[in-house]
Amino acid sequence: MPRILEKVERRLGEKLFLKGERCLGPKCACTRRAFPPGPKGSKRARGRGPSEYGELMREKQKMRFFYGLDDAEVKRYVDRASHETGLFSANFLRMIERRLDVIVWRLGLAPSRRSARQLIGHGHIAVNGRGVSVPSYAVRLGEKIGLTARGQKAHPMPQGAEAQPRHVSLPRWLALDAGQGEGTIAGMPEPDELGHSFDVVKIKEFYSR
Repeated sequence: MPRILEKVERRLGEKLFLKGERCLGPKCACTRRAFPPGPKGSKRARGRGPSEYGELMREKQKMRFFYGLDDAEVKRYVDRASHETGLFSANFLRMIERRLDVIVWRLGLAPSRRSARQLIGHGHIAVNGRGVSVPSYAVRLGEKIGLTARGQKAHPMPQGAEAQPRHVSLPRWLALDAGQGEGTIAGMPEPDELGHSFDVVKIKEFYSR
């Protein structure tokens, strides 16, 4: 799996932080080999640009791997965001950013989205004091997220700022109580605050073809 994740980043030409803080150092695959994988990867990097379809596919794949979603999940979020009032990009990103696995990662309780899903699946994450084992759970305003008693015993880790991954700063819509080791969703994320490298509109176009 680690090598597969590295190849994904190299193929897309983006640091997606699929392996947490490893992506910050010299061991990052995109730093060591800044060209697509395969025997002709360096030649493909100098070749012609992607087609229109290829560009739409690339944007979708960047977003999908960044959040660790499969195609069916992305399509469901696209459909739901398209039918809500307001801007599609804001609706789409808010739905995804409110996923429990994303918030666990944002709060620094896990070094990557993949490890956040593992924590949740093993019953180590609680919402308002009750264990939740569904990574896609949509966290609501005011709900508190932290480790269960079982999770604290199995995963002793520093709390607060020391637990925050170096590549992630605490977003303004999340509040962290370092003493209690739990966070709260205090607002809604705005697209321009996320700093993503992918184009949400192109993702919608991909599924509209």
